[in-house]
Amino acid sequence: MNYFVHESSYVDQPCTIGEGTKIWHFCHVMENAVIGNQCNIGQNVVILPGVKLGNNVKIQNNVSVYTGVECEDDVFLGPSMVFTNVINPRSHINRWGEYQKTVVKKGASIGANATVVCGVTIGSYAFIGAGAVVTKDVPDYGLVYGNPAKLMGWVCQCGEKLKHTCICNECGSEFMIEDNHCKELGRDL
Repeated sequence: MNYFVHESSYVDQPCTIGEGTKIWHFCHVMENAVIGNQCNIGQNVVILPGVKLGNNVKIQNNVSVYTGVECEDDVFLGPSMVFTNVINPRSHINRWGEYQKTVVKKGASIGANATVVCGVTIGSYAFIGAGAVVTKDVPDYGLVYGNPAKLMGWVCQCGEKLKHTCICNECGSEFMIEDNHCKELGRDL
């Protein structure tokens, strides 16, 4: 076994867990989940059947990753953030066949206590503010927050908010912004 699972956690088989991944206290990884290399799964996390996590995904404490969620490489899921998997849940109606796909693209960060409604795509390197309620797609490098979450600006790959120019003050990366889309110049995602 080339990954770590705390003795208080459960890992159902079959599933795939990559090299160097750490699964901490009171977690449950369910069958057919795929977890990449060098991931860090915090305390009290449940990963449901069929979930796909890329490499270097960081999941903070108290997160449920539901069937239909796919996180690409380098995604950050903040403490107690929430995914949903059906639009109109009812206790007395089985909606297992209605789970919707939610994609969190490479390098995106979702803040503490944010809610991501199923069926959306969070763009590459997007930043979701703490407590936001995401009800629609977020573009690459988009900065959203509020309830419902609204596009409030743009962030660099390094996580710094882009000010009035399209050059990151922190790392010097250059961006082009037009028609509510942001692209880092010289980089293909």
